Amino acid sequence: MSTSLIAMGIAGFVVVNLVIGLALMSLGLGAFEWLFGKPQLTFLRPTKSGSTFAFGFKWNASKEEASIDNVKIRLFNPYGSPTQVEVSKNFDGFNKSFGTEVEMGPGFVHLLSAEGFEKAMIQVEVSSKRDGVNFQFDMKGLKFKQLLLSAQETVEEFITSRKLNDVSENKSPIDIPSRSFIADTVPGKGPMLKIATNPIFAAEFAGSGASTAGASIAKAVVANFNILKVWIEPGCIVCNACEDIYPAVFEVKADTCIIRPNPPLDDGLKMQDAAEACPVEVIKFTKAS
Repeated sequence: MSTSLIAMGIAGFVVVNLVIGLALMSLGLGAFEWLFGKPQLTFLRPTKSGSTFAFGFKWNASKEEASIDNVKIRLFNPYGSPTQVEVSKNFDGFNKSFGTEVEMGPGFVHLLSAEGFEKAMIQVEVSSKRDGVNFQFDMKGLKFKQLLLSAQETVEEFITSRKLNDVSENKSPIDIPSRSFIADTVPGKGPMLKIATNPIFAAEFAGSGASTAGASIAKAVVANFNILKVWIEPGCIVCNACEDIYPAVFEVKADTCIIRPNPPLDDGLKMQDAAEACPVEVIKFTKAS
């Protein structure tokens, strides 16, 4: 009798511990999934205009099958104007983790320049319109802008570093041209704009287009001019493009850009480059007669 009771007690003890062990294992796997398996959005450095949003996205595609083909950015802003903005763009679908660069249009620039943006709420939604699956990321406007401005990796670097460059399943929908707007670092000068009016790159543009286009480019290269006055209108989004091009004239602050005291006004071509690179077109100048 006592032996049977002891055996039943041991069996009960084993069963209870087995149930507890399975419960703890389930909790552990759940915690691991929450920490390491949840979707991740990474802000990347765009190679194109100020209305381009570059990002990387990783999710458990085996658990949640979908062809991700849309990104949507929403502004909820009770602190200024406009109070609400939404920009959305479709792109070629990805069925595995990917990096891409999407042209969001002028609405994206309008969203970034909203009054009270830093305090507003930003929601980034990455979704599959075809499969009805969506992932949302919420953050303050200040954090959103910091992530945009501090992004260092390009789409290509993101794909390479995470071994996502399987051509069959992770082909980027954006064909990055071999001639980009921002040139590689020029020895002794740093990164520079690769445009026709920059004498350093004039030779690369001279042979493109019709002969009349080549003649106008050559004329633009030599026809520098002086500036009478330069100023910045409201709406700067502190993208740093102007200071990178002409640091002797422009100084980017925390929330705007200013003209430095007594700036040099003898390089109109460089001033023109800075104005053209401004994504919100707030840099204005007049030529000296």
